[in-house]
Amino acid sequence: MDVTLSPAQLELQGRARAYVVDVLQPLEAEFERAGGRLPAATRSELKWAAIDARLHGGSFPVELGGQGWTALDQVIVHEQLGQATGGLWSFIPGAYNALIHADEAQRRRYLEPSMRGERFGSYAITEPNAGSDARSLEARAVRDTATGDYILNGEKWFVTGPPDETDFMIFHCVVGGDDAGPGGLEPQPTLFLVDYDMPGLTMTHDPDYTHTFADRHPQFVLADVRVPASAILGGLGRADELTNEWFIEERIHIAARCAGAMERLLALAVEWATQRVQFGQRIYDFQGVSFPLADSAADAAAARLLTREAAALADGGADARVVHAKASLAKLFASEAAWRCADRVVQVFGGRGYMREFPVERYLRELRVDRIWEGTSEIQRMIVARALDKRGVGRVVG
Repeated sequence: MDVTLSPAQLELQGRARAYVVDVLQPLEAEFERAGGRLPAATRSELKWAAIDARLHGGSFPVELGGQGWTALDQVIVHEQLGQATGGLWSFIPGAYNALIHADEAQRRRYLEPSMRGERFGSYAITEPNAGSDARSLEARAVRDTATGDYILNGEKWFVTGPPDETDFMIFHCVVGGDDAGPGGLEPQPTLFLVDYDMPGLTMTHDPDYTHTFADRHPQFVLADVRVPASAILGGLGRADELTNEWFIEERIHIAARCAGAMERLLALAVEWATQRVQFGQRIYDFQGVSFPLADSAADAAAARLLTREAAALADGGADARVVHAKASLAKLFASEAAWRCADRVVQVFGGRGYMREFPVERYLRELRVDRIWEGTSEIQRMIVARALDKRGVGRVVG
């Protein structure tokens, strides 16, 4: 499969790289020292710089205020975003791809302001007793037959969004009872758009995590939150379908960022190891230093090719089930390889690799979660293994 970049894609890659190197990377150390918080003026500068660079809303069609990027275009950009620590790319205006299914009123209220950087949304799926198995979600929406409104109840964990910026969520729950579709028989997983200032919605905990990241992952409780039927996103019963669309896109994005992170880690390690002299020679000349970097170079190249292939297949209209498997394959390999790479590079830097002021230490903390969120490595292995059985080895690895 030819994944050679076109002149337009090379120009896009250059714009994204300039934004990362000139705008994001200079803020990394300050952001770490500040515990993952930036002044409002700085956040605004990040957003406007992204808009000026035409990096906002990349995956959305131009008619919806986005850039109309292909999946491969998105990968090219996320490879560059992965070369900044702290998840600082989170401040780039945009929205979860489920909002492509928003109706006209929802677009005006949620999507258009998100594209302008005036609003940020979160995706609320995980619960205390429901992680990888979305079928066990306990969050419920019950229709008030007198008014037509829906009453939402549930507890959500790891609701990702930038602090002081995020002001609405996409709430994944089950509509059940007598109003659950034709005949009122089957529960229907459904998405609702819920503003954070709605009565009954409470942030109960905002925990710290291993990494220092632009996105926080707080916990919320919804207790009898009343929303109109117009808050349903994409229609009754479509939550699993729309959420799966997001998972596939985000798994490809994660894989791309991991490939980009490995590129930066290797560049830092080679620069350091070829200048650092011990026992009268460059430490790079010791095989114990250079060979692990060579292994990670192979990993980085493979991760990039796997991810670009998954994106190219998506762009080419390949079987969605094969694209699903390829996205999982890319995310599995890239996230595991990036973690190995960060560990190796920390070792190359020695004591300096353990200091938070050095990017390699931050990467060691940040890359660990890529093996967990948007589906753990174990879930990706299940998806790939199932595809090997049902689609055939040739379609998965060919």
